[in-house]
This record gives sequence, C-alpha cells and structure tokens, in this order.
Amino acid sequence: MRDGSATPLTRELLGLARDVGPSGEVAALLIAADSSAAADLIKHGADRVLLFEHAGAEEYDGELWLTTAERIARDIKPRALFAGHTPAGADLAPRLAFRLESAVATGCLAVAVEDGEFLFTRACYGGNVRETLSIRSAPAVATIKAGTGVARVDSARRGDIVCVENVALSLRTRVIARERETASGTSLEDARIIVAGGRGLDGPEGFRVLEDLAQVLGAAVGASRVPCDLGWCPHSWQIGLTGKTVTPDLYFAVGISGAGHHMAGCGNAKSIVAINTDANAAIFKEARFGLVGDYRKLVPALIEALNALERDTV
Repeated sequence: MRDGSATPLTRELLGLARDVGPSGEVAALLIAADSSAAADLIKHGADRVLLFEHAGAEEYDGELWLTTAERIARDIKPRALFAGHTPAGADLAPRLAFRLESAVATGCLAVAVEDGEFLFTRACYGGNVRETLSIRSAPAVATIKAGTGVARVDSARRGDIVCVENVALSLRTRVIARERETASGTSLEDARIIVAGGRGLDGPEGFRVLEDLAQVLGAAVGASRVPCDLGWCPHSWQIGLTGKTVTPDLYFAVGISGAGHHMAGCGNAKSIVAINTDANAAIFKEARFGLVGDYRKLVPALIEALNALERDTV
C-alpha cells in the first residue's frame, strides 16, 4: 500500500495470479486500518479480499504481518503465496515459508505453471544467468519483481470482502519513530522515463547534471550501486539486483558500464539510451541508442536540443 491505495506492484501481482491460475481463486490479504482499498483490489483481480483491520497498520510490521499471514495460510491452504520484491516482501516471505515448512523463491522475474507445478525464474550469478526453480512443497512462496505481471482493471468485477478475526497479538517490538528521505517527483517504480547515473559520473556533482536533464524530460533520477555506496546520491535511487527493479518506457544510462547486476533491475525497459566514454562498455549491447563521449558535454547539449525542440513546437 502507498498513501492508502494499492501500489502498481500490488496490482501487477493480482494480474499475474490471474494469468498463472485462471481456474483458481485469487485472494488478497489486506492489512490496513480500514477496508477503503478493498474495492480497488477486487477491480484488479481479487476474488476475495481477506481484511485484517488493525489500527496503525499503514506501515509494515514484520511480527504482525507474519503472524497474520501464517494464520490465514494455514486456514485457506493456498497453492502459492506471492509478495512484491520490496524490503517488506523480502523480509516477510522467507520467514513465512519457514513457518509453513515450505520453500521460497526471491526476486522472481517470471512465473509459470507446468503440469500443476509452479516454476519461478530469477536472476543469479550477479544477474548474468537466469535459473528456473520448482517448489514441490505447498504453498510455494515467492517475491515478485516489478514488471513481471500486467495490471488489468475491470470496474465490473465483483468479489467478497471477508473480515479476518482480530486476535490478540503479543508483539515483541514497537516502532518509536520513523524517518523518511524526502521524495520529490515521480517514484522510480512508477516513472515512464528514468535518467540513471553510474561510477562514470566521477562524483556527486554529476547527478546535478542528470537532474537538469530529468527536469526537462519529466523523468525520475536513479543510480547504479556504486554511486549510492559512495554517498553521491541517496540509496533510494539504487536500481539493480540489490536495488529497485524498474520498467520505464525510456531509460538513460549515463556513465553506467552495464554489469549484469545493474541490468537485472532495468533490463525490461522498452528503450535504453547509453552515454559512456568507453565504446566497448557492455551497456551498448543492451542499448537501443548509444552516445560515446563525455557526459559533461553530451548531456548539456541534449538538454539544449530538447529545450529548442520545445520552443519550436510551442
């Protein structure tokens, strides 16, 4: 959930569940302060919304979610449990699989059913290889990356909202404060255009240049792992195997080599534009368009061309 509504990834998971199990029921577990989001979940594919109302449930609480999800899974005995590959999902799914004496596949890029068995495909060896796993125990538990499923909305769909019994939980932890990075503009997961920078920017000032380009394009700004680790930009900008998975229409990779662990997070972009000083960089094999040269000259020239184009069309 985000701001009281289902996230795009949640809606994609519902579409994926309908695609891989068209003859089965799709249930959505909603842990929230009220049922306001239930109708949206039904429109996007849920046959049944299992509502666990809990005050202060706006944020993920590992103990609360784990106990609730385990109890419901033991009750309804699903064939599979899907969660988004987010910090919350990556925390919940392995613990839930352990509690249910099953197995988990994390960071999945594709899901299929063959001869009644779920098959999960994910990246391995730093994103250079993909493996397909089958889970023989039930329920199969998996975290799914953004862009794996397709969100479909049908306002005419009807479903049931079932209130889950609110039992007393003895929680061992409590949240005393939360601090958030100040977010501006469109989130990376929702952005149609992303301008991302890598080690080749040579410092935090390079991201100021990329922010200028992003402003002209109405884009979000992202990064590979190294700039985040070096403190050149916030960790929330990280895209890749250990960061966020994005599926924009247009992805600018500036000063990014194109290593497998980064491409695992952006490889499903519809078009990639690469800017790099190394003509042999791996990113050019993935890119639809490529520019070889110093981004300090190329990006400002691109900004000026875009501004001129906008002036000519007004």
